[in-house]
Order: sequence, then C-alpha cells, then structure tokens
Amino acid sequence: MDNPNRTLSPEQRAELLSTLKTRFEQNMHRHTGLDWKDVEARLEASPEKLWSLHEMERTGGEPDVVGFDSRTGEYIFCDCSAESPKGRRSVCYDPAALESRKQHKPEGSAVGMAEAMGIELLTEEEYRELQKLGAFDTKTSSWVKTPPEIRKLGGAIFCDRRYNTVWTYHNGAESYYASRGFRGSLRV
Repeated sequence: MDNPNRTLSPEQRAELLSTLKTRFEQNMHRHTGLDWKDVEARLEASPEKLWSLHEMERTGGEPDVVGFDSRTGEYIFCDCSAESPKGRRSVCYDPAALESRKQHKPEGSAVGMAEAMGIELLTEEEYRELQKLGAFDTKTSSWVKTPPEIRKLGGAIFCDRRYNTVWTYHNGAESYYASRGFRGSLRV
C-alpha cells in the first residue's frame, strides 16, 4: 500500500470520485433505485473508506455499489471487475497459510491483503449474489471467506463461474495460482 496514513490527495480523491460516479451511472442495473448524490455524500463523510476504495481500484477491482443496507444506512461496494482483480492474484488464502509455505512463497495472502486494504473477503453467499448482477470470473477464480471448521483442517474455498453456473471448490489454504485472486466488499 502506497500511503501508510490512509489518506488521499485532493487529486486522487477527485479522480476516484469521478471514476466511481461514471461506473455507477454506467451500471445502474447493479443498484436500481439508488442515487449517486446519496452515495457521494456518504463517501465524502468517510475519507478512510475512500482510501479503501482507492486500493480496490488501484489493484484492479473496479468497485461499484451493489446494494444498500436499509437497517444501517450503508451502501455496499464490491469488486465488479470481469475477472478476479489482477493486482490481487497469485496469493494463498491467509497469513497462516503464507507462513506455512517453506518454498516458493507467494507475495501475500488474500486475507492479509484484504485487511491491509480495509475491506472484507466476500462470503460464498455474497459471491453468489454478485453473480446475479453479471458473469464474473469466467476465466479466473476468487478465494472466498472460508468457514472456520474448514480452515482449521487446512483447507480454504474459492469460487468461479463456468458453464453459466457458479461453482464452489476447495484447496489447501497455502496453494496459489496465477488465475486465482480475491474479491472484496466495503460498507460505506
């Protein structure tokens, strides 16, 4: 991460807001009934969330609004890039898996990167909901939040979309592949 104090310059902020607004307007099917002015007001009041969205954008996630939680008043952003974000591929599942690798360690882990970015890995349910908004990960795959009982046994789960169907698979948490990354979400 380029900026340890998690703030954006005025130029970065303006550029990010412009990018997010354009994406929001070009993909209204992802957030029917929501108004950009309301989203922007929430973003303006949350500079630390803007920094996280900037990190999502910088790593190729193409974040966009995919929902609104009427209970909390939060807008839900998610990585909407067609494939798993390029800047977040070739990572194992979590820091424990990274530590367990003795040779050929990847650069990082999905859970570790998400924490550093201030975002959450998608759950399997959230991943399936995202797939209702478009065809994502038709050539790549994405780690998803793994239930503790699976992780405790050394495994982790990931999802993709093939044959117009969303699939969930398992792998050793320490594994990594050039075509597997992770998608994140952020509540603002």
